[in-house]
Amino acid sequence: MSLRLSTVILPVDRWHEGGRAKWQRAEELGFHAAYTYDHLSWRSFREETWFGALPTLTAAAVVTGTMRLGTLVTSPNFRHPVTLAKELISLDDVSGGRVTLGIGAGGNGFDATALGQEPWTPRERADRFGEFVPLLDRLLTEGAVSQQGIFYTAEEARNIPGCVQSPRLPFAVAATGPRGLKLAARYGQAWVTTGDPKLFEDGTPEQSVEALRGQIEKLGKACSETGRDVAELDKILLTAFTPDRNRPLESLDAFVDFAGRHRELGFTELVVHWPIPDSDFATDQAVFERIATEALAQLG
Repeated sequence: MSLRLSTVILPVDRWHEGGRAKWQRAEELGFHAAYTYDHLSWRSFREETWFGALPTLTAAAVVTGTMRLGTLVTSPNFRHPVTLAKELISLDDVSGGRVTLGIGAGGNGFDATALGQEPWTPRERADRFGEFVPLLDRLLTEGAVSQQGIFYTAEEARNIPGCVQSPRLPFAVAATGPRGLKLAARYGQAWVTTGDPKLFEDGTPEQSVEALRGQIEKLGKACSETGRDVAELDKILLTAFTPDRNRPLESLDAFVDFAGRHRELGFTELVVHWPIPDSDFATDQAVFERIATEALAQLG
């Protein structure tokens, strides 16, 4: 089974002071895709520079030519399907059809209350996600959409000319619960996971592999219930959130071992964080670039 290697570049640099150079370098290194987080702010970076995802991706689209671009992930926390669809169609056009939308239900981070709302319960997040994804699917595939929902409404929303990619840009659905996995099976071209968060602090890499195996089995069941072959979906692991943390990026050999174990599980794409000094993603740039250019060849 082939494996692709991608990166996620957090929007923490001014465009003309290093931001543009990172995206261009990612393409030079041969990454399949470069993603960014779609948040208003995030964890330890809350009091530091943090730019918007979609404007950043639009700028990246202009200075790159072949690498795919996307979000990991967008959520309903501060997005509405109608306005998001218009921005995605515009980004897909600027990029020449290179956009993947990573999308998830969101959580209780800073985005959850930035618009003045109370944090949603897990059930409400799932309810909203269950309405958000199908409406966004319609908005990106139909020229005019009207829909009255419990949470989201569209009234004669026009999205002409639609996406460059047909029938629309691909969705990479982040999910581990039964309702989210059903959405991935129904609407996703890919599925995204960060592993089992319960194992992050005290789990072992071996326990993480078994947890991921179980998630893929559940995805397969959801696909079967939807009448779909699970092999149709790409399976994406956003790394650094399993018990391995950033240790796979400490050396080429360590990453090749990590990648091999996860390819055997069925993952088709691994995403590594671009190094950020003095952060949870602080790794050696030279080693990172060697991994980018040599790891897949070593896997064979």
